[in-house]
Amino acid sequence: MTDSTASDPAAAATRPARRRMGSMEQRVREMIRVDHAGEFGATVIYAGQRAVFSRLANGREMTRRLAQQEADEVVHKQAFDALVAERGVRPTLLAPLWGVAGFGLGVATALMGEKAAHACTVAVEEVIEQHYADQEAELEAARAEPALRELIARFRAEEVAHKDEALAEGAREAPAYELLTGLIKAGCRLAIATSSRV
Repeated sequence: MTDSTASDPAAAATRPARRRMGSMEQRVREMIRVDHAGEFGATVIYAGQRAVFSRLANGREMTRRLAQQEADEVVHKQAFDALVAERGVRPTLLAPLWGVAGFGLGVATALMGEKAAHACTVAVEEVIEQHYADQEAELEAARAEPALRELIARFRAEEVAHKDEALAEGAREAPAYELLTGLIKAGCRLAIATSSRV
């Protein structure tokens, strides 16, 4: 069987472009999958923290602040819910694991106190900020998906605001701040690496 494009130079010239387009479509699907998982993870971290602070006599203000930040993450997750449905993207198979791990991380850092809860926010948002910045740059370089690029840019700005608020509230005063944030960042990077494909 012969390649029908072998004698057609115009058709042959379009093959690399089609491969690049197919590759970018696959890459965008991976982006949507991992971003969807990440925003889900953020909502359950905040939910775990709220579960602790809402039961403390002096936790009312922290519960209110967490609820505001969680509301932003819910909006982000809903946007990616819609993209998953529109693009027919399979959500990560690891969602149940991230749900348990995220809620557990939220509970654990809240039990360590407000500063540790803020440190958790800083660690997560620093990783997500860089992750979103990398995606923006990749889409910009490919001149692809302007609407998705704009959405990611908006969400990144909101994640930076959460990080800045947590720093202003004394995140760096958390016990073993460098160790705590380092471990959380490593976990986030692992989740990103696996969720884009699994």
